[in-house]
Parts: sequence; structure tokens; C-alpha cells
Amino acid sequence: MFRGISSINLDDKGRLAIPTRYRDELQECCERQLIVTVAVNEKCIGENGCLWLYPLPEWERLEQTISRLPTLNKMAGKLRRFLIGNASECEMDGQGRFLLPDKLRKFAQMDKKIVLVGQLNKFEIWSEDAWTAKETEWLNGNDDEGLEELETLSF
Repeated sequence: MFRGISSINLDDKGRLAIPTRYRDELQECCERQLIVTVAVNEKCIGENGCLWLYPLPEWERLEQTISRLPTLNKMAGKLRRFLIGNASECEMDGQGRFLLPDKLRKFAQMDKKIVLVGQLNKFEIWSEDAWTAKETEWLNGNDDEGLEELETLSF
């Protein structure tokens, strides 16, 4: 389970180093095999996109789910093209680094400073500026869409 926020710097080659606290779990669950792709939810799409980073077994479960979607459904087709079409296989090296593909870095407008956000079964990867802007938007926003679905939760 991945949780928490980590600030990370991309190196000159476009590599990021997974924080030490996640490396053993990633070694155990996926032998350092990762998939990075564009995010396809409302909070990540737009002028400041983000990326999703999956351990390979989690990604394979998602692919199975997507493969069962109707092939003639236009939204399912868009999802397949966008999510799976942009997916890149990555392998962490011995220092916990992997190369973030240039196309995906450009999509998410990432340069040097990025934020890795644990999302239980995957990570979100944001440029630091985009994360800060979205965080401020969420804190100041009046968007209660979906709130009724969460009313039964207690903390």
C-alpha cells in the first residue's frame, strides 16, 4: 500500500528515484517492474496533467478490466487508446531510479521538481507547481460532486 507525499527531483536524464521507504515493497510485489502512463481522471486532466505509476501486477489487473470493456463503446475505445496507448514499461535500477519517458514528462509538464503521491495501489506523479496549484484549488473549491457517496464514511 502506497501512501504519503514525497518531493523528488528529476535528474538531467529524466530519471526519478523512488523513495527508499517504497523500494522493498516494489521489489517484493513486482520485482521492480513498473508501468507509467497518463492519468485519466478529472483531477489530472487539463493544462497541468499528472501521471500514474503502477507496479506491474496492479497494471495487469487494470488491463484485464479494460480488456473486458465493449470494443464498440466509444468511451472504452478512448480509454484504451489514451491509458494503454501511452503506457510505458519501466524498471527500477539498483538505486531505485527509472526513466520517465520524454513524451510523458511533456504531457505532465514536468521539469525538475516533482511530487510522488501514494494512492494505495499506485502513485500519482505531478510537477511540483501543478500539485501545489491543484492542492490550493481543492482546498479553496466548492466542488462537492460525489459527496453523497462518501457520507457514510467516518474517520
